[in-house]
Amino acid sequence: MSQPPLVLSIGDPAGIGPELIVRAWLASKAEGLAPFVVAGGSAVMRDAATQLGLDSPVEAVANIANVADAFSSALPVLDGLDGTYSPGAPSKESALLALASLQVATDLAHAGEASGLVTAPVAKANLAEVGFAHPGQTEFLADACGLEPDDAVMMLAGPSLRAIPLTVHVALAEVSSLLTTELIVAKARIAAAVLRRDFGIAAPRLAVTGLNPHAGESGKFGDEEARIIAPAIKLLQDEGIAATGPHPADALFAPHSRAGFDAALCMYHDQALIPVKALDFDQGVNVTLGLPVIRTSPDHGTAFDIAGKGVANPGAMIAAIRLAGEMAARRAHG
Repeated sequence: MSQPPLVLSIGDPAGIGPELIVRAWLASKAEGLAPFVVAGGSAVMRDAATQLGLDSPVEAVANIANVADAFSSALPVLDGLDGTYSPGAPSKESALLALASLQVATDLAHAGEASGLVTAPVAKANLAEVGFAHPGQTEFLADACGLEPDDAVMMLAGPSLRAIPLTVHVALAEVSSLLTTELIVAKARIAAAVLRRDFGIAAPRLAVTGLNPHAGESGKFGDEEARIIAPAIKLLQDEGIAATGPHPADALFAPHSRAGFDAALCMYHDQALIPVKALDFDQGVNVTLGLPVIRTSPDHGTAFDIAGKGVANPGAMIAAIRLAGEMAARRAHG
């Protein structure tokens, strides 16, 4: 391998994470995926493959240096952490393994022993019961890298669209009070820098949505566009960043409009996630921008209701691994 392997956290082993990881390894050669290793759970992986009738050898490896030799013939899993495969039955034990795997994987990525991190889905409520004090994995990673939560920017990326929610897991009623010109400018700067470095886009084009219907319609439906959003766009343009808007969100994601930008900056969670999931549900990837490490994740949850039934689509997991590998290669050769 020309660079270190990727590391995958196992996610909640009661969810669809284990079977998606196994299926991703089985497809790795055909999909041209970079080599990867799972942070713990070799027995979980073996049991998932066996119960689903998947012909996937699993090899426990002592350290990440052994991944290169193992990957072509078996799914490598770091020794030391393990648990029970109990699809559809989350427990304290499954949450503890999810948290321990995330910690190990993060440490490996932060230390440079892994070229990037791919996180499988977790159940935030279950993690909270075992001491996880963060709103989500993104905030955990920011803290682990010594950053403030706002320094980590969520981007949802699919074949059709990249979208960034500027406010994320907050009530819709709070969005207007949380939006500031400074917030928009700061996150847009991070997005532009990452699109240049990790996506190979020399001059990223950012389309900024409005908050209100019809982008406020000249103040008829609110003043956030004129008071907060337009000044941010002007500042970005003055810095040489190709930002446009505020755009009415109901028209921005039509096919002819999407061709005119590289990423959309959206004012709230659903404004960004609905179009990505409508267009690219089975290939959507959650990318964390602004970290010193590369982090991607499939843009879906644990799906406890279908875990272990063999019907979960591995497309988003494969896409997350592929994107992490591509980003790592650009950083290595940049």
